[in-house]
Amino acid sequence: MTQDQAKRFDPGEIFRRSPVVGPLLALVVAIVVFSVSTDTFLNLDNLSLVVEQSLVIGTLALGQTLVILTNGIDLSNASNAVLATLIMAMLVASGTTSGWLGLVTGIVASVLIGFLIGMLVTRAKLPPFIVTLGLFTILTALGRLFASGQSVPVKGGVLAWLGTESYLFGGIPVTYGMTLALIMFIVVWYALVRTSWGKHVYAVGNAPEAARLSGINVGRTVLSVYIVAGLIYGIAAWQALGRVPNADPNAFETGNLESITAVVIGGTSLFGGRGGVTGTLVGALIVAVLRSGLTQLGVDDLYQEVAIGVLVIAAVAVDRFARRRQP
Repeated sequence: MTQDQAKRFDPGEIFRRSPVVGPLLALVVAIVVFSVSTDTFLNLDNLSLVVEQSLVIGTLALGQTLVILTNGIDLSNASNAVLATLIMAMLVASGTTSGWLGLVTGIVASVLIGFLIGMLVTRAKLPPFIVTLGLFTILTALGRLFASGQSVPVKGGVLAWLGTESYLFGGIPVTYGMTLALIMFIVVWYALVRTSWGKHVYAVGNAPEAARLSGINVGRTVLSVYIVAGLIYGIAAWQALGRVPNADPNAFETGNLESITAVVIGGTSLFGGRGGVTGTLVGALIVAVLRSGLTQLGVDDLYQEVAIGVLVIAAVAVDRFARRRQP
């Protein structure tokens, strides 16, 4: 190989230009390792369970990805979704509304919270970290006050519908919630890659001042991202009730951090403007695969948290290195 050919062939360039390659390789390696070291990992039921366990966090991470792409952060996404589950469940349990109306009311509440965050960030010029940290505390307290600290059971109907299971190709268990999540990822991917709105999101995350000078309405773009993220969190609440038909005010206490973990491991930069939902999907699966595989190997939960924490730090370090190498 000549010197010029060596310069042209730069493996590191592949990872810098396509952030999803690294996480995808990590996912494949993890699957291979756990398949060899355990007898049950590749069972169809176990693989279906892995996907189901990543469902709610993966959907929260989908909304989180949009926010992080604009160089923001949302620490309130899980508490937003939990409050929505309580609104849905309590309205239906009281008998004052139908299942569909309760569902829509909960989702609308999540959207309004996203709108509030967006207004505080774009109009009041408050840092997203501070706004969403404050709302995380407020929404968590409101949820517990709203339900008096008690969980609210969901007795079937539309609120639990996403947990309905069918069988793909006659043997692979798949829930409606999994199908909806896949559709959502495809829709958001298309919006980011194929529409002018998506180009604006990346432009704002990369350089907001340059985006403004090029004619992009930065405030409107950021506001729209928080509204769309709120809609996604509302759907995540519906998925949560489908998976466990019980609205618990103490659920997903670390869901905000787990969603950020999935986004970062998936190759999306915490500094904005780089990454995408494909990597987030892979990142959510990596976390679920690690938890499932390590559990089957008998590894303590605390050591699992250590492993995931190390993976997050490594992912951020790789992103930092990639940005330094960019021209």
